[in-house]
Amino acid sequence: MTQMPVPTPIKTPCVQVCFVDPKAQLCVGCFRTLEELGRWTRYSDDEREAVMAALPQREAAYAAARKTARD
Repeated sequence: MTQMPVPTPIKTPCVQVCFVDPKAQLCVGCFRTLEELGRWTRYSDDEREAVMAALPQREAAYAAARKTARD
C-alpha cells in the first residue's frame, strides 16, 4: 500500500483572535485585510511571505491610529 505524502502546512500569521475592525478593515488579531483573509489559501508562498512582511507595519500603524483617536 502506497502512503500519500503529507501536505506541508500553510504558513499563517493567524493567532485565532478573529475580529475585523470595520473602520480599519483589518483583522485585529493578525492585521490581514478581508481580501487577504479570503484568498490566503490560494496565495503562493511568496505572496503569503510578502503579506506577512507587511504585518508589523500595519500593526504599528493601527496602534498609533487608536492611540491618536483616544487622545
